Amino acid sequence: MGVRDLADYPWDAVVPFRERAAQHPQGLVDLSIGSPVDPTPEVIRRALAEATDAHSYPQNIGTPALREAIVDWYARRRGVSDLTVENVLPTVGSKELVALLPTLLGLGDGDIVVFPRVAYPTYEVGARVAGATPIAEDDPAAWPEGTKLIWINTPGNPDGRTWTLDELAAAVSRARELGAVLASDECYAELGWEGPWATEPVPSVLDPRVTGGTRRNLLSVYSLSKQSNLAGYRAAFVAGCSRVIAEILAPRKHLGLMMPLPVQHAMVAALGDDDHVAAQKELYRARRDLLLPALQAAGFRIDGSEAGLYLWATEGRDAWESMGRLADLGILGGPGPFYGADAGEHVRLSLTAPLDRVAEGARRLRDSAL
Repeated sequence: MGVRDLADYPWDAVVPFRERAAQHPQGLVDLSIGSPVDPTPEVIRRALAEATDAHSYPQNIGTPALREAIVDWYARRRGVSDLTVENVLPTVGSKELVALLPTLLGLGDGDIVVFPRVAYPTYEVGARVAGATPIAEDDPAAWPEGTKLIWINTPGNPDGRTWTLDELAAAVSRARELGAVLASDECYAELGWEGPWATEPVPSVLDPRVTGGTRRNLLSVYSLSKQSNLAGYRAAFVAGCSRVIAEILAPRKHLGLMMPLPVQHAMVAALGDDDHVAAQKELYRARRDLLLPALQAAGFRIDGSEAGLYLWATEGRDAWESMGRLADLGILGGPGPFYGADAGEHVRLSLTAPLDRVAEGARRLRDSAL
């Protein structure tokens, strides 16, 4: 299978619901896509502007300053204090890495790629493009022989599932039994809301309490799109096993997968400033505090969602019916079936819309319950 064999882009199926919702007299409340709407912080934009004299080709491996900044960030924000620059690599957004990792690892026919049962679809897409076999399975004990790459997503998109230290350790143990690379997509790790994540940092797969003293075959993937409003910059990175980092770096050089130098300079500023991250989290919290009780008042149950950028909601009926009900209120959500066969009765609501539009959507939801 190749890229020409992929199905139509799934979001095309949402267009009729967008058109239906846009007919609402008070306009559309778009909660479908997790695309940031808040300004990129000034400290980052200033750094980008300072680096616009970028006349030479950037290195695929990243500037020394950026690699050091990633190492420092993992120590300060993720409790991972034993990385070196050999353990990190910038990537052109995280979706690029998710889609290409099976190919970069040389996987193909007969190799298995495991990913969550409710998941961002690009994990499966990447496996199929490489010619590998995708299998959706959450239980490490059920990960089959022949598995070469395992994706976990914590906090999860769309459901907010967040793995505990014990769960991560069990996943690492099983991956090592299989001889598989375990890649943990941790792009929403700064957005903990409920349960232990209201007061504790979301753990990384590279946490020394998880790794057993070795990072062998372990990768952590992170993006600055949400925490720093850098979706338009395509600013992300991967960290972990130095052998695997080196293995994926070589083909990346051939493919020309290098991050523009001004973006690398801006990333250094973003990774070194925690204040804007805390401020952005509070903006998301305010939207969440409006939307969650309004959905519950309108008859939705919120599952998971203890961390991350979304509310994972169900009325206990077909997701497309819920999409229609929301569209009649002028609200556009994301249909659960996009995220796997186990998600047929859920919709995903994003926290990235402007606060006034979230408040308007919350009002409509509450009024619909009267």
